[in-house]
Amino acid sequence: MSLTVEKPAWMTEDLQIFEDAVVKFTEREFMPHVADWEKNSQVPREIWRKAGEAGMLCVAVPEEYGGGGGTFAHDAVLIDVWGRMGVTGFGGSLHNAIVAPYIVHYGTEEQKKRWLPRMATGDLVGAIAMTEPGTGSDLQSVKTTARKDGDSYIINGSKTFITNGGTANLIIVVCKTDVSAGAKGISLILVETDEAPGFKRGRKLDKVGLHGQDTSELFFEDVRVPASNLLGGEGKGFFMLMDQLPSERLQIGLQGVAMMERAIAETVKYTTERKAFGKSVMDFQNTQFVLADAKAKTVVARVFCNWGVGQLLEGKLDAYTASIAKLWVSDEQCNIVDACLQLHGGYGYMNEYPIAQMYRDARVQKIYGGTNEIMKVLIARNL
Repeated sequence: MSLTVEKPAWMTEDLQIFEDAVVKFTEREFMPHVADWEKNSQVPREIWRKAGEAGMLCVAVPEEYGGGGGTFAHDAVLIDVWGRMGVTGFGGSLHNAIVAPYIVHYGTEEQKKRWLPRMATGDLVGAIAMTEPGTGSDLQSVKTTARKDGDSYIINGSKTFITNGGTANLIIVVCKTDVSAGAKGISLILVETDEAPGFKRGRKLDKVGLHGQDTSELFFEDVRVPASNLLGGEGKGFFMLMDQLPSERLQIGLQGVAMMERAIAETVKYTTERKAFGKSVMDFQNTQFVLADAKAKTVVARVFCNWGVGQLLEGKLDAYTASIAKLWVSDEQCNIVDACLQLHGGYGYMNEYPIAQMYRDARVQKIYGGTNEIMKVLIARNL
């Protein structure tokens, strides 16, 4: 299949050089260890520090705070490379493109200088603790509280499904500073876990897929943090979350496109080599039609998500557009990976084949970042 998508305008020569460097780093430092990450459900801290040394962390953070001084386009390159190469265990995209932007956009000068340089080196690994056992996508109903006590906040509550939860030592906690104020009572407070008595990690959760990620439960029992750890002001948390979620949902779309492209490439290779009834599986019209349909949808998804990146870079990405990217791409991602697995026959069900891992890993794309049912509600509001 020779059809390729023209590079978007934002993919400059510098970004192509960066992409080459990311591929080489990933081949050298990540790929030999991916199986171990899958087995242990965790990426070692030294890998984070190596990524920091190589300039793969906080690539869009201003240089004055230790970052790479790039833009979201650099994060898009990382997401794409890691997705096409099958690196699903390393939570660098969340660290780079979700956690760090909260500090960049809403942090005080003191907060930026305190946290961002250490995030860039990998000494601090970031996470954001939104979801609770009883809330799911309903962020307004979080039960975790942060009570003001002098020049401190005391945090109590529990979180679940937290990406990087087993490793992170800088966690943005979504909590209620005013339990009577609904969405206006939600605040974001950062917790440095290395110096937070009362903070505990629960289980590394046994998931259907994404086995390399240390998705965990977190518990906060009278965790006292300085009031200076409050991000953006009391009661501003929900609005900050809503402001940043479009970027997160576009990232889910980008992850989906990369996996779709990888699934097709693996399946073309397999069906070309695999023989049945005296000819290659690729020679059957059914195989050609299934892959042609998958390729057409993947090209559309790539063009749309590339356009979305351009919109974000221009400050024009809205919740409506991001919801479409998240909904449609994740749905088609699951459909295409399933179809590609079918073309592998029984071998597609064997964990030694990459398509099996993709099948496991794809399913959660329709859930996190807001379920696809929520995406439909958001899209419907703009009809």
